[in-house]
Amino acid sequence: MEITSYLDEKKVHYQVSSHRPVFTSQKMAAEEHVPGMNVAKPVVVQADGRYYMCVVPACCKVDLELLRSQLGAGDVVLVSEKEMERLFPDCEIGAQPPFGDLFGMQTLVDKTLHEDNFLVFQGGRHDRAIKISRQDYERIAQPRVLSFSYHLH
Repeated sequence: MEITSYLDEKKVHYQVSSHRPVFTSQKMAAEEHVPGMNVAKPVVVQADGRYYMCVVPACCKVDLELLRSQLGAGDVVLVSEKEMERLFPDCEIGAQPPFGDLFGMQTLVDKTLHEDNFLVFQGGRHDRAIKISRQDYERIAQPRVLSFSYHLH
């Protein structure tokens, strides 16, 4: 499903903007002139055979060991690019929106992202950004909030 159709269906106010294609969340933050802490970067992991969409600020990385302990999982690994193609057929690789339920997986949000008033994320393509309020994001994504990221230096 196209992300804007999904947001319309959920009656969410959002803004769409276009920018030159970028392939990292930090570069998208620069293109959109927003702090990296406001850019929602989805990272997909597999924990004990189950997929999770982990959402962290653009300037952070997922601490797999910390996530493993919080999930009570035996093993947590990043999903391969090949698997990403299969999981997100309607999105450019790495440009999936941060809504796990759209793709049959639970959404986990790092608590640092939980503190911002608005979020910006890629809308399925590397040249498009979508901005929504954090409250609307939480209402429709219904994420589980954990602490599993560390800041890049």
